[in-house]
Amino acid sequence: MEIDFQTLDPYARYKLMASLIVPRPIALITTLEPEGTVNAAPFSMFNMVGEDPPLVFVSINRLHDGRIKDTAANILRTGEFVVHLTDEAMAEQMHACGDSLPRGSSELAHAGLHAIPSNSVAPPRIAEAPVAFECVLHETMETESRYVFFGRVKWLAVRDGLVDTERWRVQLQDYKPVGRFGASFYVGTQQRFALGAAASAGSAIDQL
Repeated sequence: MEIDFQTLDPYARYKLMASLIVPRPIALITTLEPEGTVNAAPFSMFNMVGEDPPLVFVSINRLHDGRIKDTAANILRTGEFVVHLTDEAMAEQMHACGDSLPRGSSELAHAGLHAIPSNSVAPPRIAEAPVAFECVLHETMETESRYVFFGRVKWLAVRDGLVDTERWRVQLQDYKPVGRFGASFYVGTQQRFALGAAASAGSAIDQL
């Protein structure tokens, strides 16, 4: 099958791209509203950019009426945000943070999550998250449909025992993040396999 993308409308392109480019890591982002309320929202158009400088990116769509989402507005106003990675234990709470709530309501309270102070930025971290990258806005790219934010990581917080600080290795056997698989479908990461030298040596996941 051959599909000329130039003939498709934006929604058709979105459906195909978002369902084929999977699984995608999920950024559960906290920002601060003008009145100080903590906003939390999940985004799956997210990934790392590079390590020098340490950058991540998140792509946030505009609403149908042209308005921008609260997370995007807060990042543009404050230049700070925290990106959390979600594991299986908090997957339902992450999904609940995507619910539409009245203005001024906190998604953290709605989802049963708890805020703790960050080290380097004003938006708090989520206590239940296994990984939190505290970020400042590095650069913004704007398209007709989206804001793409590049965040420079200032601080990393991880669950105790998840990182071997002598080798700077993640204990992958203890890390169970979830990914987006299109629509409201998610995937786990426990069905793992090794390739190359690790496979031929009979390596376990903790060798990575």
